[in-house]
Amino acid sequence: MTAHDSAVLRVAGRPVGRYVTRPELPARLAPRPYLHPVTTLAGTAVTEVGPADHIHHLGVGVAVPDVEGSNFWGGRTFVRDRGPTELDNHGAQRHTAFQLRDPDGFVEELRWVAAGAELLRERRTVAATELTRTAWALDFTFSLTNVTSGPLSIGSPATNGRPGAAYGGFFWRARKEAQAPEVFTVDREGESEIHGTVAPWVALVGSTWSLIFAGATERTRRDPWFVRAEEYPGVGSSLAVDERLPIPPGETAVRRIVTVVADGRISRLEAAALVRKAVSP
Repeated sequence: MTAHDSAVLRVAGRPVGRYVTRPELPARLAPRPYLHPVTTLAGTAVTEVGPADHIHHLGVGVAVPDVEGSNFWGGRTFVRDRGPTELDNHGAQRHTAFQLRDPDGFVEELRWVAAGAELLRERRTVAATELTRTAWALDFTFSLTNVTSGPLSIGSPATNGRPGAAYGGFFWRARKEAQAPEVFTVDREGESEIHGTVAPWVALVGSTWSLIFAGATERTRRDPWFVRAEEYPGVGSSLAVDERLPIPPGETAVRRIVTVVADGRISRLEAAALVRKAVSP
């Protein structure tokens, strides 16, 4: 690693993303590795870090608001019957090592630590692949293993009493523009129609760019989508919606999301075709 502790992802020789492994952030932002900036092949940035509306949003990564009561999302914690509350309960994801590192991707080991104890160990696999002259795919897999001696579970504000707020898991904070991006999937349009539902893919379309998020395993496709467009642009895949996700000692939860990053404003037919090309069986 360089002194700046970052790596550059490349597609066909062109830089498309910077991966920061050891960001210097205050504890309340739940420090964690992230990708930013991520760009289209033409160079348009499609991520944000530390925006004024949610300073704990960090580009592309994995963020979970409740791991046995520890906050790995950042910001306030939603407490049942109290609402969003400032708590001294933030954890951190610590980069341990790269098992593999190439210009187009890497395999990374991380430790999820809170209050001096390691709760989870993660293996993260990231790969960038060219799809067309104007589109590429970010293949992102994370495996979370419970390394404690007891049962552990993942929750969200939704499982803690806030309906519709099932964020936590893979999350992409997109670029905010003057107008909210369009959101659509196979058969629906709009944030209110898609948020909290299950769909094979979700497209977020800005002024000159498009992002298409797809669950790339059968298990991942069962997770509902967390979608924001009007307040801010962001898409995530929810680990805990109606109930907490248990991870017994020594067991592992695995999810894989493939995101198509395209120049221009793609249509529904184009989105479906790019997802087919990006997600291998």
